[in-house]
Amino acid sequence: MTTPLNERRIANAIRVLAMDAVQKANSGHPGAPMGMADIADVVWREFMNHNPTNPNWANRDRFVLSNGHGSMLQYALLHLTGYDLSIEDLKAFRQLHSKTPGHPELGYAPGIETTTGPLGQGIANAVGFALAEKTLAAQFNKDDIQVVDHFTYCFLGDGCLMEGVSHEACSLAGTLGLGKLIAYYDDNGISIDGEVEGWFSDDTEQRFLAYGWQVIKVDGHDADAIRQATIEAKAETAKPTIIICKTVIGLGSPNKQGKEDSHGAPLGHDEIVLTREALGWTDEAFVIPEDVYAAWDAKAKGAESEAAWNETFAAYAAKYPTEAAEFKRRLSGELPADFVAKADAYIAEVNVKAETIATRKASQNALQALVPLLPEVLGGSADLAGSNLTLWKGAQGVQDNPAGNYVHYGVREFGMTAIANGVALHGGFIPYVATFLMFMEYARNAVRMSALMKQRVIHVYTHDSIGLGEDGPTHQPVEQIASLRGTPNLNTWRPCDTVEAAISWKSALTRAEGPTALIFSRQNLPFQTRTQAQIENAAKGGYVLAEEKGELKAIIIATGSEVSLAMEAYAQLEGVRVVSMPCAEEFMKQDAAYREAVLPSNIRARVAVEAAHVDYWWKFVGLDGRVIGMTTYGESAPAKDLFQFFGITTEAVVAAVKEITA
Repeated sequence: MTTPLNERRIANAIRVLAMDAVQKANSGHPGAPMGMADIADVVWREFMNHNPTNPNWANRDRFVLSNGHGSMLQYALLHLTGYDLSIEDLKAFRQLHSKTPGHPELGYAPGIETTTGPLGQGIANAVGFALAEKTLAAQFNKDDIQVVDHFTYCFLGDGCLMEGVSHEACSLAGTLGLGKLIAYYDDNGISIDGEVEGWFSDDTEQRFLAYGWQVIKVDGHDADAIRQATIEAKAETAKPTIIICKTVIGLGSPNKQGKEDSHGAPLGHDEIVLTREALGWTDEAFVIPEDVYAAWDAKAKGAESEAAWNETFAAYAAKYPTEAAEFKRRLSGELPADFVAKADAYIAEVNVKAETIATRKASQNALQALVPLLPEVLGGSADLAGSNLTLWKGAQGVQDNPAGNYVHYGVREFGMTAIANGVALHGGFIPYVATFLMFMEYARNAVRMSALMKQRVIHVYTHDSIGLGEDGPTHQPVEQIASLRGTPNLNTWRPCDTVEAAISWKSALTRAEGPTALIFSRQNLPFQTRTQAQIENAAKGGYVLAEEKGELKAIIIATGSEVSLAMEAYAQLEGVRVVSMPCAEEFMKQDAAYREAVLPSNIRARVAVEAAHVDYWWKFVGLDGRVIGMTTYGESAPAKDLFQFFGITTEAVVAAVKEITA
């Protein structure tokens, strides 16, 4: 069926804005926006439930542009439908401090739900949105009143489906039956290198059927077919749906449509002139006729939708006031008023118990104590719950109970982490996810994205060093902690005992903006005795655990399992203090006076000890100091033998202190 001319004209507004903005910036990707314009026209004008004048209202549909290089598609949609994104903002595409960066980025333009660009992660975020919607609905909806009822729409391309993270996320989405997730695959057969059939010959239809998705195939330029497919997708509530849309990249460009030439570069002035002629578009660059604006404007419709929901929520609040108050609290991101006091009471209790246990077990104990206070926590592990110790007595899997609080992610570290980002972005939840520290590497880019977007995601990593023993160097992390500490906006905690473990969990849960990595040991670690003042200072990320005897001559800095080595060395030395540094990022945020009190600048004799790569610690010990740690990969052997073999011992710490103070 041929799309009516007037509807094609409405969609052409996206095409001309995309090619004009890319041309003005002399940078960008016009092909995907031009190829997906007809899909976007149907989805955004007929199905998207959103309010441009209030982009963050709770029950809006979520939209994710997973093929984020086509960002001008989303910017054009936001502008045309009435968001606070002007034509001048579009003219500033890809320029410094503009609302329209090269890929959609959270916090710049209203209506952007997530930062996309690293291919495949957008669809994984969309799975997280859909998971959050389903779980929140199960937790709050009543038989007579539903306050959570929205869809997640995701556009994606060949590159997203080639990236392995899409397999991880989409496989789990099918298993969990996320029926309110609808994906539109831009099947244009072109990537930067040319026609993809030479390197991407998958049967996408069969792939997604195998996942348990509903699959619909349409002509991506037939509005009626797209419309009918979307209706079918919304009707299927037990399965997610992928609509495979056969499209022509750069549609409308006489010489570049269907070719890689339109993928990642401006069309060029001459080709734009020809494209305008081919589209029958007579207006100048960045000029949209009033009748086209009127056809796109979603402000009135969006305000009506939100007003109707507000009435529904008012009725809900009248009948279920406790649930309504809790819903509002959770969507606001605020913690219960008494949480901090109860967390502090738990830390004090842990201090009294003085247990010598692995910090992964201390982490589980903290979960058992703190999570019941926070129904917004949605945990999970990549098939390692019994090793990560992330399950607690009240944990209920969402696969069995949609109102549950735990996700069995399977062996999907990357997908798990990207999905958790989507859960956090949706709102109403604080997700934590877990794996071995070594396998953070599989998830690395999603960890970076949670930090880039400053989302409250808690990354739990256990088996933190060569201390895990016989599994050997494939499982023994060396450089991973330094990588995490080098990530902007990420707080990385490596506690040394039960008290620091509890403090690290409190810090992660109360941190309003930004993710946290919590790194725990496999092996038992001895309890360290502290005063109340030291407990309070531990929350600052670094503190004096053991005061010097006599005049201060040297400082030993340690984290995690190596704090006990530092304390053993301390017992054999005079004039030495031990600084425990569970979170260097938090320590560096403290005022200069506090940092100076902990690490006096006039004391140049410093030794850092950590069973991780040595390079991180030179900024703390200086070139005159010493770092005891790892400079190579591990070996397969019992932990005690490995620490001895690699020279991470009490004797080595004592010798280093004596050497630099001689």
